[in-house]
Amino acid sequence: MIKNEASDRGEHIKDLRDAIEHRATWFYYMLQEAKKKGLDYDFARDAIKACGCFHGDTKYTKTEDLAVFAPEFINENVRNIFEMDTTLSEDEFNIEFHYCPLVAAWRKLTEDEEEIAMLCDIAMDGDRGIASTFPNFEFQLGKTIAKGDSICEVCFKKVNK
Repeated sequence: MIKNEASDRGEHIKDLRDAIEHRATWFYYMLQEAKKKGLDYDFARDAIKACGCFHGDTKYTKTEDLAVFAPEFINENVRNIFEMDTTLSEDEFNIEFHYCPLVAAWRKLTEDEEEIAMLCDIAMDGDRGIASTFPNFEFQLGKTIAKGDSICEVCFKKVNK
């Protein structure tokens, strides 16, 4: 049987989104259990940022060039999963997310929009951690789907330190 490539690609992206939603669900339930035990969410921020730093140190080419960093940060699967549009200049790498499987998962678990926005911000500590391993890059977060915006805006900006 010969399958339609476009259909296969769509199923592949759906499977990857489902996997991300599953991990977002783990994350939600871990934080709920931590809350029951009297922990605040600082431990999660620290852990997620440490994960980002680990990836920044081990997964990416050490560079001062956003044109080298950008395709390593966003491959074609990631671009499709999050429905991303990007612009790249010498000084900025801008990303617009039009879909977020993490937010999709959290909205299935709670209607508390403030909590969803906080979960998103904690998750973004991973990207903040990645950026922190590049001395000449700065991470900026703008609008977020978790806060009710139609898009998420992420910018890696080149800075001279």
